[in-house]
Amino acid sequence: MPKHTYWFTYLLDMFPALKSNVHNMGKSFFGEEPGYRSAEPVLTSMLYMAILLVLAIIVRKRIKNVREAAVPSDKLTLVTFFEVFVGYFYDLAKGVMGPDRAKKYFPIIGAASLFIIFSNLIGMIPGFSSPTSSLNVTFGCALVVLATFNYYGLKANGWAYIAHYAGPKWYLAPLVFPIEILSSIIIRPVVLAVRLMVNIAVDHLLASIFLALVTLFVPIPIMFLGLIVCVVQTIVFCLLTAVYIGLATEPHEHEGHGHGHGEGAHAH
Repeated sequence: MPKHTYWFTYLLDMFPALKSNVHNMGKSFFGEEPGYRSAEPVLTSMLYMAILLVLAIIVRKRIKNVREAAVPSDKLTLVTFFEVFVGYFYDLAKGVMGPDRAKKYFPIIGAASLFIIFSNLIGMIPGFSSPTSSLNVTFGCALVVLATFNYYGLKANGWAYIAHYAGPKWYLAPLVFPIEILSSIIIRPVVLAVRLMVNIAVDHLLASIFLALVTLFVPIPIMFLGLIVCVVQTIVFCLLTAVYIGLATEPHEHEGHGHGHGEGAHAH
């Protein structure tokens, strides 16, 4: 894929010493060529997370006044955007795992939705790169989801969470357990990471190509389609995260876990 110049590249060119340090850091990440371009998505994603954190703090301060927060604004403000956006993904999680578990496990889903949609959309602004078009960032997000749903599953079900991977009968465990581990532990994060990275990278690449060929009017439909891709990929990532957490936290009986395992396998 062609390499593009973003604001981060100009910043590094202004400070050669910083560029050298970032170049060395990039050797530790995945990438076609080790260097600052490999580190750029990771560093910019950290900056964007800091911006989101600041915005979240601002919104939290404004909604702490219950009397003012109870009356919705008639204009699109930062608070109303967060309310509508977070409310949508909370309803999505509630539809997957029920209201009790959705309330308990929503922080990881809500944080993922904000970070991914912000990272997806910012790449549509000229001069800005999308961190989610890099496998470094999407694979990191997928690893967080992997660690999270396994932690929640162990916390909710204990040993039964591990036992249900062995299948309904003990003599099938040597065959079923490796297959379940491969499909549930290894394939899930890979699918999450690759799907998000490929869709966003191709989407922004097409938009940049059309923008370079024709500056006015023609790229608008492509950018509109890109907007849809950004939103849909955020929904897909968060929906799959909710499904994985929901399956992991379903009650699993150790002695009679065959029925629960069957339901989980069917949903999977």
